[in-house]
Amino acid sequence: MRLVTTTMVSLDGVMQGPGGAAEDTRGGFTRGGWSLPIGDEESGEYIVRTYSEAAAFLLGRVTYDIWADYWPHQEGPIADALRAAPRYVASTTLTEPSWTGTTVLDGDVASRIQWLKAKGDGDLVVPGSGMLVRWLLAHRLVDQLELMTLPVVVGQGERLFPPAGPDAALDLHSSRVTPSGIVLSVYRPTGRPPQYAR
Repeated sequence: MRLVTTTMVSLDGVMQGPGGAAEDTRGGFTRGGWSLPIGDEESGEYIVRTYSEAAAFLLGRVTYDIWADYWPHQEGPIADALRAAPRYVASTTLTEPSWTGTTVLDGDVASRIQWLKAKGDGDLVVPGSGMLVRWLLAHRLVDQLELMTLPVVVGQGERLFPPAGPDAALDLHSSRVTPSGIVLSVYRPTGRPPQYAR
């Protein structure tokens, strides 16, 4: 199974709270919902296709908590995809997930994820989950990193790549721009940047 991260980010790298004002207010974040006015049919089709084709989903704890409150009560292709595929949460604190069909990965999470990747075909999709994405990159577990970069500067909030974090060399596999200016980019990690890999 291929591990694919898919993340919505602003031009200044913010990934916090794209879907609504109350979605994620950690750290006093007040600019939630910044993605809503920008979406278009092509970016919506990309999200639906990515989720519908996922063999399984891997979530960080914060994303899980937000989604477990929202998606079980929704209808439509994304909700259907999330119900149909197995969901895994990487967490050292969650013990009893409320969302039926969710499995917690604890203990040696890297080994558990490697086992998941080895056991099946298709994509293990990681939506959002910035802390988890950075951890996965640091442990060289990401096969493909997909970014939806929206033409907006949010100005505050958690960034996908903070000032200090793991390094990674990436190959650009594909890129296209939607009618509303969203850049859909697909990268594949190739190890550490050569100048730091010594």
